[in-house]
Amino acid sequence: MDDNGIRKKKQDTHDEKKNEKSQIIIPGDKLGVIEEYVPGQGTFTNDGNIISSVIGKKEISPKTRSISIDPARPLTMPTLGSLVEGQVISVQDKMANIRILKVGEEFPSGFFTGVIHISTASDDYVKVMPFVCKPGDIVRAKVISDKNRTYQLSTAEKNLGVIHGFCSRCGGSLFKRGRILQCNACQNTEERKTANDYGNGVQ
Repeated sequence: MDDNGIRKKKQDTHDEKKNEKSQIIIPGDKLGVIEEYVPGQGTFTNDGNIISSVIGKKEISPKTRSISIDPARPLTMPTLGSLVEGQVISVQDKMANIRILKVGEEFPSGFFTGVIHISTASDDYVKVMPFVCKPGDIVRAKVISDKNRTYQLSTAEKNLGVIHGFCSRCGGSLFKRGRILQCNACQNTEERKTANDYGNGVQ
């Protein structure tokens, strides 16, 4: 290879690295593998892959071999002790999966989910999770663990729980009638673990 070819190859490599650094990363983009890099801020791991959880630019530290995301805006993500609001995605007998929609008063910087286990759902005895919440419900919860970016949530406190529920029969909004929730559309009654301010601004 002549001198011109060598110079062109070096320039191409430089341009590739420059373009990679300036590329905007979105949640879900694969950044690397844990055998080569250490996951940093704005990332999580899945099956050995390092995945972006926020929008921003990829940063690689040559010294620590870590990959992180420099967020496009101030990073808002759940942390230990955060109050979050989210929508119930699915419910099983012992747990419910939540799509986190708000962290405090802010919208999150990426896609985050959490889990409410039946043991952290209420201070009272709960037989199965469908008595706590059902798919589609909006809940307020507290992050009690964020180990490995797995957000364990609690709705046990009085100000936590379902803040807006939907009828499992017709999909209408549920309104509080004493200790039960009732659908105005079909008159169906249901049970939930509600927050003490359930329905504020709705009814």
